[in-house]
Amino acid sequence: MGLEPPQRLTRVLGETYGDAAAAEWLGRLPDLARESLSLGEVEAERTVVPGGRSSLVILVRTAEGEPAALKIAPPFAAPERERDALAHWNGWGAVRLLAALRDGSLLLERLHPEVSLRSLPEAKALLEAAGIARRLWVEPPADHSFESVTGRTEPMAGAMASWSADPVAGSLVAAALAAREELLAHSPETLLLHGCFRQGKVLGGDRAPWLAVGPEPLVGERAYDLARLVRDRVEDLVASSAGASAARRRVNRLADSLELDPERLRGWTLFRAVESATRALAAGRRQEGEVLLEFAGWL
Repeated sequence: MGLEPPQRLTRVLGETYGDAAAAEWLGRLPDLARESLSLGEVEAERTVVPGGRSSLVILVRTAEGEPAALKIAPPFAAPERERDALAHWNGWGAVRLLAALRDGSLLLERLHPEVSLRSLPEAKALLEAAGIARRLWVEPPADHSFESVTGRTEPMAGAMASWSADPVAGSLVAAALAAREELLAHSPETLLLHGCFRQGKVLGGDRAPWLAVGPEPLVGERAYDLARLVRDRVEDLVASSAGASAARRRVNRLADSLELDPERLRGWTLFRAVESATRALAAGRRQEGEVLLEFAGWL
């Protein structure tokens, strides 16, 4: 079978970590994949497409014929953080880690990559997502090395600041940066967070109906983690005549169902939406950026 990287992986790695670093690792990826398959003593079935945004995922069979998934990520994507988070959750609300190979790749329980919460009606998807999020938010290990919400968002804020004078994005950038400062002045909790939690990161499973995958773990408050979920299916919201009110209701419903302060959820949703918007604009994805700015303006 071919072990070439999916197009989405190539694009996102270049945008996130720089074209030079991405190209160097992607050039070695076929050899790295063969090495990981050998180390894991597994046989490849097929590569998952479009697959992960920062990793190659290969569906495999173990020597005993059991289905599994092999995840191969570059060292600059910090796969050891995902390893540590999955080990700590131990299958509670998340995909189970079967083995961490010495080259940094992860052998995981196989889920159904073609079935995510996005396949459900919106109300049902949000309900299921809230249940999974509640399982994931636990105390981190005492000796953890996960970064904090403050540390994660500091470089984001720095990059956003360069858009402060932009005639379209400038006022929302200022509001998002101010919201971050206010939120960080007093954080109510320090829990283990998924870091990139949304409907597409919750897949169908056999051991449990739904399980989270692809964490970018960090520690901090739950409202930060839930903020990305708030804007799921944002294109549908923007296309609706009642999109603005629907977005605000979604903030309140999610906050209420998970016993969060709706203002803190609104603030982190604003920050994360504007950060994603300016990143999309910087990468030349203008339509995506404008949609996210419109959504942020409703908050």
